[in-house]
Amino acid sequence: GNEKKKFKRDRSPCSPSRVLHLCHIPNHITEAEIISLGLPFGKVTNLLRLKGKNQAFLEMVSEEAAVAMVNHYTTCTPYVRNQPIYIEYSNHRELKTDWLPTHARTQAAILAVNAMQSGSVAFTGAFAAEGGVLPGQGSILRIIIEDLFYPVTLEALYQIFSTFGSVLKIITFSRNNQFQVLLQYADPMHAYYAKMTLDGQNIYAGCCTLHIDFSKLTSLKVKYNNDKSRDFTRLDLPSGDSQPALDPSVTASGLSVPAVPGALGSVAFTPRAAPGQMTTPGVTGAPVNSVLLVSNLNPEAITPYGLFILFGMYGDVHRVKIMFKKKEQALVQMADANQAQIAIKYLNGQRLYGKVLHATFSKHQTVQLPREGYEDQDLTKDYSNSPLHRYTKPGSRNFRNIVPPSATLHLSNIPPSATVDNLKNLFTSTGSTVKAFRFFQRDCKMALIQLGSVEEAVHALIELHNYDLGENHHLRISFSKSTI
Repeated sequence: GNEKKKFKRDRSPCSPSRVLHLCHIPNHITEAEIISLGLPFGKVTNLLRLKGKNQAFLEMVSEEAAVAMVNHYTTCTPYVRNQPIYIEYSNHRELKTDWLPTHARTQAAILAVNAMQSGSVAFTGAFAAEGGVLPGQGSILRIIIEDLFYPVTLEALYQIFSTFGSVLKIITFSRNNQFQVLLQYADPMHAYYAKMTLDGQNIYAGCCTLHIDFSKLTSLKVKYNNDKSRDFTRLDLPSGDSQPALDPSVTASGLSVPAVPGALGSVAFTPRAAPGQMTTPGVTGAPVNSVLLVSNLNPEAITPYGLFILFGMYGDVHRVKIMFKKKEQALVQMADANQAQIAIKYLNGQRLYGKVLHATFSKHQTVQLPREGYEDQDLTKDYSNSPLHRYTKPGSRNFRNIVPPSATLHLSNIPPSATVDNLKNLFTSTGSTVKAFRFFQRDCKMALIQLGSVEEAVHALIELHNYDLGENHHLRISFSKSTI
């Protein structure tokens, strides 16, 4: 009963606190995995897990550490075992858990994780005795980098991964048209926390995505120190000659494996990084900005307003410009580069008005407004002060509800007089096929509607978001992760 009251109290917006509320925690993950979410931002001092509710409270060493953690994860949702975890401030100023039977185990797990942060792997016997689950994997990570729009150097990989511990060896190579890396840490726990923190992150904003697993190899044998492979414990190795890429299975037999040479332009993880970004000190930045180039549009159907509504699902759109001479292309200026990256992630490849939309970063830093009287005036719109922005409020709950386009839409702000048939007919009038509909049991201002396809739902959202339903109610629509 008390836990339920605590949770309800924490659902309202809270001021910063060093105690954070974590939602959607999978039942099968360990305390160490939860605690390690706070690892890059500072020491974790306590944990209270509400197992039956898939929630937890995490106490950081300071409010500053908690703020850094919330700021980062607000725009860069962490995933643990493929499950998104949502993090917000709680109303609690500190956690008192010494009366709980799990207190000793939790404190041992906290000691273990904090020991990792200081570079020590002094895991206490108490943690193992209490049944704590430590990773059984080895110290070698196998890394696949997808969407390799910019080359990634061995030096950049070292800077990124050495944040989590002592990197001994790195081998890079190409296989099946993918850039891959084998990286050996001095200790398996270093590998474990690097995987937990970096898996799924982008090296550059919007591209070079890291997919990390544990390798079955027990040791890497490096023959040459060059731009393709490096043994940081053997500075005396020769540089060797460039060689063709080899299968990683050959690595185990003692041969070095070559890589894709080049220079990383940007980012990796640091504790004090700006929210949603990964930045590696000492590595120069890639040309990333808040303006997107959107191409392969249907010029007969697309409008600046339509792009504003659609891209507004993933950030606050400031300006939209449809190209006068190439109406199948447009520039969309988001509030910042993080939101632009999120929009690319969710909308690139989405079908819109019968065509597959392409979204990438533009070379332009801003969208210029046309002077009055110019013929392209109706193709460029400024939405910087629009009341329809979803993300202007810092820490908005909308950040927690970012999902890919889906056939099911979440409707809200529905007037009491609206009926199921009213709303079904409204969506049918836009050309949608309504497959299912239901009001929320406890709140008839909200409903879910399932349409014939994702593309239909995209069109309906563009057409009907902010639709005037009367009684001073304008319909609010977003994509839903639920199904009916």
